[in-house]
Amino acid sequence: MQGIFRYFYQSCTYRSRADSTGKHTHAGNTPLWTHVRNKVHREKLDPQVLQDKDWQRTVISMNGVEVKLSVKFTSREFSLKRMPSRKQTGVFGVKIAIVTKRERSKVPYIVRQCVEEIERRGMEEVGIYRVSGVATDIQALKAAFDVNNKDVSVMMSEMDVNAIAGTLKLYFRELPEPLFTDELYPNFAEGIALSDPVAKESCMLNLLLSLPEPNLVTFLFLLDHLKRVAERESINKMSLHNLATVFGPTLLRPSEKDSKIPANPTQPITMTDSWSLEVMSQVQVLLYFLQLETIPTPDSKRQSILFSTEV
Repeated sequence: MQGIFRYFYQSCTYRSRADSTGKHTHAGNTPLWTHVRNKVHREKLDPQVLQDKDWQRTVISMNGVEVKLSVKFTSREFSLKRMPSRKQTGVFGVKIAIVTKRERSKVPYIVRQCVEEIERRGMEEVGIYRVSGVATDIQALKAAFDVNNKDVSVMMSEMDVNAIAGTLKLYFRELPEPLFTDELYPNFAEGIALSDPVAKESCMLNLLLSLPEPNLVTFLFLLDHLKRVAERESINKMSLHNLATVFGPTLLRPSEKDSKIPANPTQPITMTDSWSLEVMSQVQVLLYFLQLETIPTPDSKRQSILFSTEV
């Protein structure tokens, strides 16, 4: 989240009596986090005070509940910036066109490997893609893919499937340019807002087919996978909307010049309405494509690319 909500918790511990369901609550059966958030609002923690400084530590006590917080502000510019990899053989932070050309593949090896492993043993995992994997496992896989470790398949087979899902999400998040590209992002945002369904479909499909070839093929590969995940919704609890919520803001991001979010928000605490609308738009764009039964490809050359069995 932006503004003050883009902080990281080094620790968040609390002591309270659990209710009959085993969940920690506060007076009036209100979730503890609601009271923490309201308390932070009242404290008026200013990002300008927190920025470029050490972690700010505080203890919030509320009717016997003690919450220890470590807070650090990260500006929107830093959080949205995608850092390129410094490794010549890396895949994280490297343009997708460079990776696919180097690998002589249509879809990056890391995407294919992660999807294959998840489809092998993670399709019925409750909360797949929503539940976080162990950070050390994700970093280990990231390092292995970056150096083209030949044992990465063995590593993946021994790791929790949520770490593999986390690695795939991290790959897309660290692309130097989002999969839907900086250039086309404003057009996708405008297209999804169209009220006429015929005009919307025409606009959205034309925009999709305007993506660079590696981006398009990789997206369609991922799209098919996510649809298969949603087919097991009754077991894994991941609907198309849940998957769009997870992946939308990762695959679509505004460039800094196109973002409607003020660089220096005058309201340091409240998440801006413009940012909320951007996230909603990103989710809706991905959900739109997830809900389409087929994606027509009128161009014969493009069709041969998209439906090639070689990825």
